[in-house]
Amino acid sequence: MTSSAQGSDQGSHRGSDQVSDGADRSGAAPRPTANAMRRALKRARDGVALDVTEAAVLLQARGEDLEDLCASAARVRDAGLEAAGRPGVITYSKSVFIPLTRLCRDKCHYCTFATVPGKLRRAGHGMFMSPDEVLAIARRGAELGCKEALITLGDKPEERWPEAREWLAAEGYDDTIAYVRAIAIRILEETGLLPHLNPGVMSWTDFQRLKPVAPSMGMMLETTAERLWSEPGGPHHGSPDKEPAVRLRVLEDAGRSSVPFTSGLLIGIGETHAERAESLFALRRISRAYHGIQELILQNFRAKPDTAMRGMPDAELDELVATVAVARHIMGPTACLQAPPNLVDGEYARLIRAGIDDWGGVSPLTPDHVNPERPWPQIDTLAEHSATEGFRLRERLAVYPEFVRRGEPWLDPRLLPHVTALADPDTGLARGDAAVTGRPWQEPEEGFVSTGRTDLHRTIDTEGRTADRRDDFDEVYGDWAALREAAAPGMVPSRLDADVRQALSQAADDPTKLTDAEALALLHADGPALDALCRIADDLRRATVGDAVTYIVTRNINFTNVCYTGCRFCAFAQRRTDADAYTLSLSQVADRAQQAWDVGAVEVCMQGGIHPDLPGTAYFDIARAVKERVPGMHVHAFSPMEVVNGATRTGLSIREWLTEAKAAGLDTIPGTAAEILDDEVRWILTKGKLPTATWVEVVKTAHELGIRSSSTMMYGHVDQPRHWLGHLRLLAEIQQAALSKGVGGFTEFVTLPFIHTNAPVYLAGIARPGPTTRDNRAVTAMARVLLHPHITNIQTSWVKLGAEGAAEMLRSGANDLGGTLMEETISRMAGSSYGSYRSIQDLIGIADLAGRPARPRTTTYADVPAERQAAALASDGHLPELLPVVE
Repeated sequence: MTSSAQGSDQGSHRGSDQVSDGADRSGAAPRPTANAMRRALKRARDGVALDVTEAAVLLQARGEDLEDLCASAARVRDAGLEAAGRPGVITYSKSVFIPLTRLCRDKCHYCTFATVPGKLRRAGHGMFMSPDEVLAIARRGAELGCKEALITLGDKPEERWPEAREWLAAEGYDDTIAYVRAIAIRILEETGLLPHLNPGVMSWTDFQRLKPVAPSMGMMLETTAERLWSEPGGPHHGSPDKEPAVRLRVLEDAGRSSVPFTSGLLIGIGETHAERAESLFALRRISRAYHGIQELILQNFRAKPDTAMRGMPDAELDELVATVAVARHIMGPTACLQAPPNLVDGEYARLIRAGIDDWGGVSPLTPDHVNPERPWPQIDTLAEHSATEGFRLRERLAVYPEFVRRGEPWLDPRLLPHVTALADPDTGLARGDAAVTGRPWQEPEEGFVSTGRTDLHRTIDTEGRTADRRDDFDEVYGDWAALREAAAPGMVPSRLDADVRQALSQAADDPTKLTDAEALALLHADGPALDALCRIADDLRRATVGDAVTYIVTRNINFTNVCYTGCRFCAFAQRRTDADAYTLSLSQVADRAQQAWDVGAVEVCMQGGIHPDLPGTAYFDIARAVKERVPGMHVHAFSPMEVVNGATRTGLSIREWLTEAKAAGLDTIPGTAAEILDDEVRWILTKGKLPTATWVEVVKTAHELGIRSSSTMMYGHVDQPRHWLGHLRLLAEIQQAALSKGVGGFTEFVTLPFIHTNAPVYLAGIARPGPTTRDNRAVTAMARVLLHPHITNIQTSWVKLGAEGAAEMLRSGANDLGGTLMEETISRMAGSSYGSYRSIQDLIGIADLAGRPARPRTTTYADVPAERQAAALASDGHLPELLPVVE
């Protein structure tokens, strides 16, 4: 995370007289002036948004100033509780603390939780708690009425300790995350407690693996002060997982994955007040972007013996109280703020007055293993102190009530029975009379049931979509204002004023030697220079693949459009309750494949939304259903996003999942879900889709297994030509790697111009209205040039460009028209006006417009058997108008 990204939510610093820049690095700083304090307090009282400098001033409020600050913070908190429907309520979670392993690869200088293998052995402990040890604690907790199992452990111990690797391997686990997942399932099934997972730094893929087994997760941010990590002697020096940018990325990935997430700050470890304020603003930015931070823990540092920081003074109570109050003002009324009650020596009233609304997890059974010298208070004691301040103590679940009430996509369907069994349906809080007992953790029983608007593939052309946007448009995609700021550079792409003559000469002589600067100049080409570029690309096409324009007789089958991933460019995805939502049954999928075969198809292309009710094995069922009905049909199916979804839901690795899919009948995969392979653009376009590195991993793994794929690029939204260049270079590298291993890799590159009409990111005023004709010609020509000689087939899209537009691309380096499709829903839902299918004669007509012959092909660009050609020509490659397509 760059400093500019962190600063985007911080505002300007008001006034140079507020806090001196001469603050020393121990956290001490000159006191703010009286005028600065008065100004900042007044802004807080008046409810005016604070900036970083004002927040740093208020963090130093003491005495009457601190009382003033707390009073205004409490009013903000009370307004939020009133709006949430629980006025005068402070919550807590009755939990057990399970230290799954105390091994850690980090070396935090204040930590007594982490230990070394030798100490564990001498104490008679294993490297990890065994399942029996975990379940014994969880069962006893359930007997005492606990509802949360707080699973805490060190970061990636197997990457530092051979003993951890050996233990995991002996127990049959690939890594610590796999063991955490398995333990969480056993806790759910055998005890009924809800796991809250704290495994440290997680990747996007880790979140996909763990989300189905835990309703909430957490990781403390602690601080964004990078020097405390990077400088020798700092509290986080030598701890790779404590780099602030890494931890901020985890919070972002949690939001993208719709995981209710707990985070917070550890105060008093050497940060300045300004750095603490910056940390709070970083948390606010992420909270606003994804609405996924369920609570913030504000924890005061306590020095412990036998640590490197044993001589450092504890954070004073006033520091904690001021931080709570400032956090309340920054995070706002809807935030849930917690301060651990066992770390404040009974000063509960001051924390309540400062604006907390939660006491966190409190256990009647287990100690706080991170702070073992500080026992939990009795729940009755908390209730008494809360009542003294006018608040009722109410139990909540590990997942906060707001997320219980939100439901999908925040709670996986496999967890819903576990959560709803313990939750009050009206408030989302814990039910006092709930029986805490184990329940099966399993895939939803519905599976493939035909539901909704299953004729959308036909009626999208006759009746259209029900509305241009979903009614949760303003909430589901994140913070549009923050996205608008991030996307601003791409709204008006920069144009390079460069001499392209040398670049054109190099492209004509040897395109493999084009420098990035030359390639970028050509991607910006216009006028005569663009015409010359297109001629060069067309000549290169002719020399590489000849004059024939290829096409395939295929049918698209989008088996469901129910999806909660939150892609901001996608107008196809629907919630299960939306009017245009649908899911096909397996027999309907097989019927459509049979219909396609009967009219000459050689391929079905099958993709769908990430439907929360479909198990990870559903993809195997789809491929198998088609192969059983039509053994000769080529199954081209499942984008890298679907592959990851299937793998994480089944608990398989990507390689294992693809191997099973291939055995079920999968032949090749579409290289969609790529969009732009640059996370700078990617995280504007999509909330929850897989990151670039994971897309690359899926495609490379598929290629190694002999599963070829297409490659794609969607452009013309918030991107720039430099992103196109990086994308094309990356595809060329992947293909070179595949060819060097003796596997086929990519079959083609498909240009996908962005269809803007109904795309949420366009309706929100963030994206451009698709690419210009200049952009289309430049991208097509440069795809031919930059991918040469590694990817030889360049496909243009008649669905998105129409006949004339596609013919123009055939004159600009493209050699393929894609397929007849027979049905096409994704682009049509987005607003494409070019229909859902083309007959064979239509496609031949487009080739005629370009002055070229046409010929059919298979998915892998081989010749089509004569029998298939005859069947296709007999029906002209499209379905009879009255052929039934639903059960």
